[in-house]
Amino acid sequence: MNEMLRSALVGLVVLAGFAPLSSFAQDASCTCATAYQGANPIGSIGNINGDVMVSQVAGYGPAQAGGALDFGSRVVVGGKGSASVRVGGCNLSVPANSTLDISRVEDKICLNVLGSEKTAQTGNANGNNNNNTPLFIFGGMALGAGILAATADKHHGVSQ
Repeated sequence: MNEMLRSALVGLVVLAGFAPLSSFAQDASCTCATAYQGANPIGSIGNINGDVMVSQVAGYGPAQAGGALDFGSRVVVGGKGSASVRVGGCNLSVPANSTLDISRVEDKICLNVLGSEKTAQTGNANGNNNNNTPLFIFGGMALGAGILAATADKHHGVSQ
């Protein structure tokens, strides 16, 4: 295969493989991310069951259904508790023994459930969870490996 064409393909694969990683790097730690619309408060607490605390100006206090949430808010759920939270297009169920942190990443609101991530349920306002980022990253890497293997020059090695 022509060396120039091969170099161009390798360059394209490298760009395609690494560009998505940097653009999704800040969203990787978000359980759910939604656009910031400039509203204050940015969300609220829905249902509360059991031991649930929320950060306030003077520390932590008991969470209340309908309580306002803003950037920097933290919802802490005890061992026998659960809570639901709605912020923008994110509806989260926060399970027992976990913490929900709310932060701002560029022009997005980042909700991050820590502790019992495996049982956290996420979704947008319609209940759909369409985050295919890991699938696209893996697919790009597999495609790049396939192109490199197909274009490898097996007959003109350096040491023959």
